[in-house]
Amino acid sequence: MNKIQNPTRPVFPFTAIVGQEEMKLALILNVIDPKIGGVMIMGDRGTGKSTTIRAIADLLPYIEVVIDDMFNSHISDYDLMSDFVKKRIQEGLNLSTELIKVPMIDLPLGATEDRLCGTIDIEKALSEGIKTFEPGLLAKAHRGILYVDEVNLLDDHLVDILLDSAASGWNTVEREGISIRHPSRFVLVGSGNPEEGELRPQLLDRFGMHAEIRTVRDPSLRVQIVEQRSKFDQDPYSCIEEYKDKQYKLKNNIISAQNKLSTVSIDYDLKVKISQICGILNVDGLRGDIVTNRAAKAFAAYQNKDEVDIKDIKSVITLCLSHRLRKDPLDTIDSSLKVLQVVNDILV
Repeated sequence: MNKIQNPTRPVFPFTAIVGQEEMKLALILNVIDPKIGGVMIMGDRGTGKSTTIRAIADLLPYIEVVIDDMFNSHISDYDLMSDFVKKRIQEGLNLSTELIKVPMIDLPLGATEDRLCGTIDIEKALSEGIKTFEPGLLAKAHRGILYVDEVNLLDDHLVDILLDSAASGWNTVEREGISIRHPSRFVLVGSGNPEEGELRPQLLDRFGMHAEIRTVRDPSLRVQIVEQRSKFDQDPYSCIEEYKDKQYKLKNNIISAQNKLSTVSIDYDLKVKISQICGILNVDGLRGDIVTNRAAKAFAAYQNKDEVDIKDIKSVITLCLSHRLRKDPLDTIDSSLKVLQVVNDILV
C-alpha cells in the first residue's frame, strides 16, 4: 500500500452543521447503504444543501483503490472491479493500491452525455483495433458521491442515465458497434429549489429518499448558524480542530454500521406493516416498500441494533415515501403529514 493523497482545501465539518436533521440523516443512511438509491434534497436557496453534501463526503474514511485504474477499482470485491483489474488478477499479476479520499463529483448543469458517460475513440478503434476509453463523471464517481445541484433543471435523458447507473451499478458506453462497460456504484445526491420547477414524478420516484428543507425561522438558531459559518471562514483549521472528536466518533459510527448492516434483520410482521402503509397511501410500484425496508435496516445498524423495531421504521419512513404520493392539486395537507397519519395508525 502506498501513499495517502494530500488533502485539499478545508471543508466545513459535518458535525458543526446546525439543524437540517432530515437531510443529514438521509445522507448518513445512504452512505451506510448506497443501495437505498440516493437522496433528493429540495429546499430554499441558502439553506446549506451544498455545504452539507460536501461535508459528508469529507467525513468518510479513505478508500483503497488499484493504482493505474481509471475506475477506482476495489482490490478484492469482484463487484467493484473493472474488467481491466479482473483480467490482471486472473493473469496472476500483483496490483499496487493507494488510499484516496472518497470521490465527490459535481455534475454541472451544462454537461453533455459524453462528459457524463465517457467517450470511445472510434478512429483509433477502427484504424488500430485498440479500444481507447476517455472516462466520464460516472467513472470518476465510482465508490463515491455524485452530486447534481439543480437536478430539476437537468435534461431528462441525463437524469435517466444517472438513475439507471445508480440502480444497476454499471455504465455502458456504445458507439458504432463498440461497447465498453465499467462499474459505477455511487451515492446519487440531487438538490433543487422547488420554485424553479419540480422533477417529473417518474424520475422523483427513482430517488430512494427525499428530504425537504426549509429556511430556519428561529432567530437564535439563525444567529448560531451565522456565527458558526463566520468562525469557519475566519479560521477554518481551528474550527476543524474543535469538531475533530465529534467527526471521529461519527465516522466510526458510520463504519460500524456499514459492517453491521448485513446482520441486521427485520421481522416479517413489520415488513407486512410497511407494505400495508404503502398500500393505504396508494404508492405506485414496490420501490417504496423496498427502500423503507433498506433504510430501516441502515438506521437500526446506525443505532447498533441487531433487529429493526417500530421506532426505526418511524424514523425513516417519511423520507422514503413522501415523494411517492400522487399529487392532488386540491390537497390541503402536506404529503409528509399524510404519511405520518397513516404510520401512526398502523405502527402502534
